[in-house]
Amino acid sequence: MRIVITDGYTLNPGDLNWNAFDELGEVHYYDRTAAGEIIERCRNADIIITNKTPVNSEAIEAAKQLKLIAVTATGYNIIDIAAAKQRAILICNVPSYGTYSVAQHAFALLLELTNHVGINAASVQDGEWFRSADWCYTKQPLMELKDKTIGIIGLGKIGTQTAKIAMAFGMNVIYHHGKKAIKGATEVKLHELFMQADFISVHCPLTDSNKGFINKELLELMKPTAFLINTSRGQLIAEKELADALQNKKLAGAALDVLSQEPPLAEHPLIGLPNCIITPHNAWISFEARSRILQTTFENVKAALGGHPKNVVN
Repeated sequence: MRIVITDGYTLNPGDLNWNAFDELGEVHYYDRTAAGEIIERCRNADIIITNKTPVNSEAIEAAKQLKLIAVTATGYNIIDIAAAKQRAILICNVPSYGTYSVAQHAFALLLELTNHVGINAASVQDGEWFRSADWCYTKQPLMELKDKTIGIIGLGKIGTQTAKIAMAFGMNVIYHHGKKAIKGATEVKLHELFMQADFISVHCPLTDSNKGFINKELLELMKPTAFLINTSRGQLIAEKELADALQNKKLAGAALDVLSQEPPLAEHPLIGLPNCIITPHNAWISFEARSRILQTTFENVKAALGGHPKNVVN
């Protein structure tokens, strides 16, 4: 059984290991796989394990022995589902691993918007406190979260955990599109959420129907003092329209862990804006979350080889 790991470095930069997979077959490991290398590396694979390396119809067609594609993530849009289905190739994913880590990161972004820890800490390192005429100062106004309203788009597992954190801070929680209501949160229509919220946190999956749905019309409904946070998918936001809204002070700021193209182009319209914080899609990357991914992927492959596949998405 030939197992090809196409891009293992992001999941395991050295603090985890793939040793368990050796008991399942002959493992061929690559830190990264460029687009032009996919077919050749995967040609003789029985199992492909991929994180973000696309497995398109050409790669699937070339891999005559392929039985399983295991995605080390929740999203599987990098796989040509139709081509896999035609060959009866199973696709499995890791449906739940980063609930706590991603919700934590969403609030880390939110708190940076309100408490400006990074800016203030940098000013101390630059000697500003030493030179200050006063015993304390802040580079930006600070904001207390109690009684502020957070609007959560997508009340799934991560959205629900984010709501719980918000409630612990004494915030009011409204949401749109929830799988299951939670006590203390109020469901509202999408336009109402954009009008009422002091903070909007996006936690919904990307689909064909919601690409770019956070657009100029919705952004113009926001309070000029409100903030937008996205730890879901960059393609959900019309990024040029968000950049225009930020530059024209239609909202106070944004904090994003995701962009529509990753890595982004140097001239991306949101990079460099003083009221936009961007982190490099690392909300999911805690040691604990990555450990869950690795363990679940191992269990997915082992279960499929045993004839009882789990976490199958096709």
